[in-house]
Amino acid sequence: MTIVEEHRTEIRVQDTVYRIEVAAREGGGAAGEDRWVTVMVGGAGPQEEPVAEGRLDIDAEAIPALATVLSDTLLAFAGRGSGRNGRRRSADRPAHQGLPWSEELDAELESRWLTGESVEEIARRFERTPGGIRARLPRVGCDPERRGAYLPIPPSQREVGETG
Repeated sequence: MTIVEEHRTEIRVQDTVYRIEVAAREGGGAAGEDRWVTVMVGGAGPQEEPVAEGRLDIDAEAIPALATVLSDTLLAFAGRGSGRNGRRRSADRPAHQGLPWSEELDAELESRWLTGESVEEIARRFERTPGGIRARLPRVGCDPERRGAYLPIPPSQREVGETG
C-alpha cells in the first residue's frame, strides 16, 4: 500500500489534547487499486492519560456519506442543532468537492470537455464546483478558456517541423 496524502490536526479542549490523523492510501484491495482512508483519533489528559482512542479504515467512495453522518451526529451531541441545520458549511456544497481525482475521472473529464460540454454541465455531473473543474482541466491537458480544446503545445516540446 502507498500513502498518497496525509493530514494531522491537534486541538486542545481545556486540559485535554486531541489528535486526528488522516491518511489516504492506494492498494490493499482485491484489484490492488482500491483507495482507502484511515482516520485515527487519540486524546490525552493533563497527566498524559489516554481519554480517546479509535481508528476507522474506510473505502474512499464512502467518505462523503460518512463525513455527513459523523458531522451531523457529533454536532447533535454537542448541542449545536441536529441534522444539516447545525453544519457550518452550506448544504449546497457539491458532494465530491475536494475529493481526489482518479485516472478514470480524469479521462472522463477530458472526454466531456473535448465533446463540448460546458464547465457547469461537467461540474454537475462530477458533483464538484465549476472552479474545481476549471482548475483540473489543465492537469488533463485541456484548455479551460476554449471549450473542446487541448492546451497548445509549448514550442520547447514541439517536434522538429511541427508548427503551432
